[in-house]
Amino acid sequence: MTASRNPGGEIPVGPGPSRTYTVQPQPRAGSCHYSFVSGQPLPDPSCTPGALSPDVNQATLSTTICRKGGYTSGIRPPTRVTGQEKSANAKSYGYAGPLHEAEYDHLISLQLGGAPNDPRNLWVEPPSPGHKAGAGPNNPKDAVETHLHTAICKGKVTLAAAQRAIASDWATAESTLGLH
Repeated sequence: MTASRNPGGEIPVGPGPSRTYTVQPQPRAGSCHYSFVSGQPLPDPSCTPGALSPDVNQATLSTTICRKGGYTSGIRPPTRVTGQEKSANAKSYGYAGPLHEAEYDHLISLQLGGAPNDPRNLWVEPPSPGHKAGAGPNNPKDAVETHLHTAICKGKVTLAAAQRAIASDWATAESTLGLH
């Protein structure tokens, strides 16, 4: 993990999945700032350090993120909640582009054991380079998340190592873990 992204190295544990979700307060408008690595957006670590679900750990992989039949669809907050959060978070980050072109994204994805509705784990991810206007979000981070999930479930990397790598810098997480 790079020291600039998370100096303490510990990722906070947030609330786990819930039967009901409520709209969570977001950071103050204009208080968060993107950084870019090779053109790819990274969230502000002071606003979005990531947060973990207490239900997912190395011992529970087979009953949570690696179980057959899926895990994330049953724990994802509804759009009536995330839509309001996305709008407020865009103001936090000063994102002024069309909201349908950006993704309200979990820094540590649900498939990697991220907290479902903790504001420390969610950010408005702006479009990446090469984005076609009107095409909706283009998120190369999704492929990284899937690759890390597969590596965890196949025992190639530990859950904690993958979580630290993606929270530190999603754009370099695969190479940090030796998965390229």
